[in-house]
Amino acid sequence: MSGANADAKLQTNLKQGRLLARPSSPLISRKNAAQAALAVIDETGLANLSLARVASKLGVQPPSLYHHFKDKAELLEEVARILLLNLPGLEETDLPYEERIVKLCVSARRSLLNHPNAALLMLQFFPRHLLLEAYDAAAAGDPYPPEFHMAVIEGTEKLTFGSALFAAAAQARGIPPMPSVDPVALPRLARALDSNPFEDEEALFVETLRMFFTGVAERHRRGALGQPVSDSERLDREAGSTQPAPKRTKVS
Repeated sequence: MSGANADAKLQTNLKQGRLLARPSSPLISRKNAAQAALAVIDETGLANLSLARVASKLGVQPPSLYHHFKDKAELLEEVARILLLNLPGLEETDLPYEERIVKLCVSARRSLLNHPNAALLMLQFFPRHLLLEAYDAAAAGDPYPPEFHMAVIEGTEKLTFGSALFAAAAQARGIPPMPSVDPVALPRLARALDSNPFEDEEALFVETLRMFFTGVAERHRRGALGQPVSDSERLDREAGSTQPAPKRTKVS
């Protein structure tokens, strides 16, 4: 029986008095229930989660869960909250600000990928209010003027969660993060993949963040905040768009 069907049957049985009534006092905590749900998702996948399976994991009757959650959606929202609470914070180190943020983003991405089946909950239940203190800490250490801070927060957040969710979706389905590419049909993409010097997704993610921060620094130096970008036109004039790129060595 699917998770959705099991939960629907549970709700019907509760209404018709076929199961034990809800206990007068909680047998479990909200946190324990969410952690059990996360374990079930890790083991069986998000589609197979049911309140009955969570209750079995906890060794209680399903009605016990209704002390804390009105339905499965509310339980899933709590699982998403736990995933965010488990993310690392910004460390105080001697590294430059940019590298501290890179390290933080890599750690957050790894943390989410520890639970690829559950990471997709971030698309449906994103408790952003839990990140407000982290945003404030990032802004406090940001050496750029305040008018740059939200763009830095927005960029690093979307790069991190976007990268993690794409990787988690592929991992949960057991497929490669990038499909095979026909070099005849898609020659430019095939050349880009062949020329990519990074051995794995995480290394490419790190370089993407560093490129982003290089752009932040350059926009600040130029006083170009909010202005269009046209640097590729200068590159075309200087080197010509058809000049072959130099051979790169793979970076691990």
